[in-house]
Amino acid sequence: MTYIQPHTKDYQKASIALFISGFVTFATLYTTQPLMPLFAEEFAISAAAASLTLSISTGILAFALLTAAALADGFGRKTIMTLSLFSTSILGLLTAFSPNFASLIVMRGLLGFFLAGVPAIAMTYVGEEFDPKGLGKMMGLYISGTSLGGMSGRLLTGLLTDLFGWREALGIIGAISVILSYLFWVLLPKPRHSVKRRADVKTICGAYKAVLVNRRLMLLISLGFILMGSFVTMFNYIGFQLTAPPYRLSQTIIGLIFIVYLAGTLSSVYMGKKADSFGSPFMIKIAVAIMAAGALLTLSPQLLLKIAGIAVFTFGFFGAHSIASSWVGQTANEKRVQASSLYLLSYYLGSSLAGSFGGFFWNHFHWTGIIAFITGLILLAYPVIFLAEKKKSEYGACREKGNHFS
Repeated sequence: MTYIQPHTKDYQKASIALFISGFVTFATLYTTQPLMPLFAEEFAISAAAASLTLSISTGILAFALLTAAALADGFGRKTIMTLSLFSTSILGLLTAFSPNFASLIVMRGLLGFFLAGVPAIAMTYVGEEFDPKGLGKMMGLYISGTSLGGMSGRLLTGLLTDLFGWREALGIIGAISVILSYLFWVLLPKPRHSVKRRADVKTICGAYKAVLVNRRLMLLISLGFILMGSFVTMFNYIGFQLTAPPYRLSQTIIGLIFIVYLAGTLSSVYMGKKADSFGSPFMIKIAVAIMAAGALLTLSPQLLLKIAGIAVFTFGFFGAHSIASSWVGQTANEKRVQASSLYLLSYYLGSSLAGSFGGFFWNHFHWTGIIAFITGLILLAYPVIFLAEKKKSEYGACREKGNHFS
């Protein structure tokens, strides 16, 4: 069995399908983010409470990832991803009919559970099915789909909300997602390198234990919390600042600001390719520095500079996430499914916990507090990266010593 090679029909079909999977997943997940100020006003709740419409989804998603990875071993990668996409799209559509805030939270929680099948498996599918020499580029393509999905979900939500209302906006996006889910099912080639295994508890626990005791892998996995925690905090609360004086922007204009996600689309592919050439540790340090610079730039009261800062921050985030994802896969070897699931568990816990905790900084210190919180998180990435490099050097030295005495 050969890997999927560039410039082949299967490569083109798989590329489109993986792009669609990332697009639908994140378009559906983040539709409520630009609506948080509306929810706070309509349901008479705080900014932190409104952020639960996203945090509940990402929190449940984080733990559901572990189940999805186990099911993929038993039922097959493509089957679980397809069921996940269809279920998520239908739930996204049904969310439009939520009669009150409590039911909205319940629907968003269910959406987070069913959403898990795609992110838990897509990274593993890429690692198993594509030529390892181009792994960074293909991972970047999948993540570029997530960035465009996140952008489109937010942008369309803002535009459609101003035109029709937030319920209609969620319904339309849900219907589009159902159609794209069908295209994914048709286009994605069947896996060639994955083997269906009986998902017994003992085997699953043993596989996760092997990852949990690997200190270098756990350091890399912790990057997911840091990166996503800072990213979601930025976008959860920027809407509250921009709808308030002196900006008073409409939902459509705030939605248009999410066009900065195009910077993430470019970054994930570009930085992934650079990591293939210059190494993951070096390039992820660059990407994290770009994130910090962008976050600090948003402190400017000038709207154009603030938006430029968001764009720079987004470029750095998607570059860092693309590199971290592929670095985890390369380090995990045969435990890719479990390592990828734990990375995404960390990633979405960062979204849920840091995204909600950011409400404390917004309520007490406003935007300055948000940026202080984000910058503090970002700076934690550097000791983690340096320690991961050190563990690699130690591992290499041990192997060399073992070969010397063998």
